[in-house]
Amino acid sequence: MTDVVNCAISDGIAIFTLNRPEKLNAINFEVIETLLALLDTIERDPEVNAVIVTGAGRAFSAGADIAEFSTVVAQGTVTALREFVRRGQRLTARLENYPKPIIAAVNGLAFGGGCEITEAMHLAVASEHASFAKPEINLGFPPPFGGTQRLPRLVGRKRGLELLLTGDPISAETAQSIGLVNRVVPHAELLDAAKGLARRIMEKSPLAVAATLGAVTRGLNVSIDEGLAIEAMHFGLVAPTEDIREGISAFLAKRPARFIGR
Repeated sequence: MTDVVNCAISDGIAIFTLNRPEKLNAINFEVIETLLALLDTIERDPEVNAVIVTGAGRAFSAGADIAEFSTVVAQGTVTALREFVRRGQRLTARLENYPKPIIAAVNGLAFGGGCEITEAMHLAVASEHASFAKPEINLGFPPPFGGTQRLPRLVGRKRGLELLLTGDPISAETAQSIGLVNRVVPHAELLDAAKGLARRIMEKSPLAVAATLGAVTRGLNVSIDEGLAIEAMHFGLVAPTEDIREGISAFLAKRPARFIGR
């Protein structure tokens, strides 16, 4: 347990809860460093095979802590880039490239940096009460945690630019329709839905899951030919494992597979 992010582990799933409800779970330096440390710990834990991230209170995250950010900006460009931008980008890159599936359970507003961490996570389930926005433009700067790059890749250039240039909020239903989240569920069912999705993935070979995540994440940012080479490389990593032999044997024998992760 920590003050700004709570971590609870049950049945192979780690649930990270952003825990600054009085600040609408705004992302400050402590939140970033705590999340990075928790991700390192969970990656090394063989008993945990999926992560869910949600927020305490009525918000998922209102974005970066502007009060803290303003003190960094006042120190000049070099400091702002080093202490704020690169730190936030390190978090979103870590989420995007994580070898275990990460699901955002968006319980309320996800603005600015809260939207950016949602974009970076592999999957997202949203409460019917959730809303999303890119309001940085109203403060005089572009999204600094990867939002100008990931959002257009997720929803398309024109849709992405409209959100980035207007700062207008969108509903959970609109977020689903444009591909920002996978599904929208009743608020009371949010965590159960996220856990159900995690459990479905956890039935698969953890080696195959990690290989799929790696191939998709890296392949999205290169040409199709390079992407196919990345895909082949990840297949090569699982080809000699017991899991692939078990999966094929189970299929041929018409029985459930029993994956062991090696």
